Amino acid sequence: MTRTVRTTILVLLGSALYAATAYAHNLRETGVEIAVAESQLMVTPARDWNRLNVKIGKNTETWTLDGEQLNDVTFYAGIEPGKPIMKERDKKKDPLPKFTETTLLIEIPELLERTYRTYKGLSDFKLRSSEPIKFLGQEGVSFSYEFTDGNNLIRKGEAQASIVTGKLYMITFDAPRLNYYDRTIADFRALLASARLSPR
Repeated sequence: MTRTVRTTILVLLGSALYAATAYAHNLRETGVEIAVAESQLMVTPARDWNRLNVKIGKNTETWTLDGEQLNDVTFYAGIEPGKPIMKERDKKKDPLPKFTETTLLIEIPELLERTYRTYKGLSDFKLRSSEPIKFLGQEGVSFSYEFTDGNNLIRKGEAQASIVTGKLYMITFDAPRLNYYDRTIADFRALLASARLSPR
């Protein structure tokens, strides 16, 4: 076993242990439809997930299977125009890009990229694909990406988004490229397939 592989495994195990002990999780049960981020966005998990109590933004919610560093599904549920998709850390020195009334669907992948670069302090982020789809019964966009995180782990991601009545709805999935992405991407896609907006 090479030093790089050994280091990667230790980082992943350490991250899983930290996530298990540092956060209080709330079970999201198989087959039970639930509203996420106190919004109209509803999903029905095909397996049990854990909701993290840590929120990265006002209209967000994060779920995981094995720990936040190992697989991370984030729901952005009704981001209003003029707002960033994540919580600002320093509005003056390091402002986050905003979702606006003029933001187009084809610009959503770039919005996520610019947000990740600022919020997570990334220098390496690549959009891998982007295509139009139907999402939440509306015109939407599906895209994939890859980036190197703060632990020098290469992570792969996938997302779907739509703009409904002027608000942004998006669900993203990130996981280390080594093992965890391929192991859990099908579970994320099952969540996507179940997503719907409930009437108010």
